[in-house]
Amino acid sequence: MSANAPDDIAFRPVEPGDLPMLARWVAQPHWQEWWGEPETEIGYIRDMIEGRDETCSPFLITRAGEPAGYIQFWRVGPHQTPAWARENPWLLEVPAEAVGVDLSLADGARLSQGIGSAALRRFAVSLLAQGHKTILIDPDPDNRRAVAAYRKAGFRPVPQLEGRTPGVLIMQFQQDPDLT
Repeated sequence: MSANAPDDIAFRPVEPGDLPMLARWVAQPHWQEWWGEPETEIGYIRDMIEGRDETCSPFLITRAGEPAGYIQFWRVGPHQTPAWARENPWLLEVPAEAVGVDLSLADGARLSQGIGSAALRRFAVSLLAQGHKTILIDPDPDNRRAVAAYRKAGFRPVPQLEGRTPGVLIMQFQQDPDLT
């Protein structure tokens, strides 16, 4: 981790009491630009924490114990279906045991400070420690801030998937010992 990376980042599972706070977060402009409708997104998270969606695991990013953002990982295998592949053909070209990651910081004023990169890297390393070998993230290539942050965290474009799905850049975590 670079000298400027925050070292007080941790993760905890999202709980039902977090939903009102998350609803405020997903309604902010920096979320709205890249995520779906707030009510829909909160519905997805509610389904996860109430056990109706067991393919995805939601967490809060914390700094010094205080909520600072949202991160989730999802299992690719259950999404390798014709319905999902119609809009996301890349899903059929990655290992079924792969996991995908999504995240956003709570406060738009905290973007571009290294927090998201540090959190993503720490989360990816924890996923590796849990036995996940292929960790992916799928930003819109026009989201240059996110793509730069994901590169800083150790994610690299998957060359054979570049340009195959419009509006999606598939990046895979590459653990570089120089970044730890």
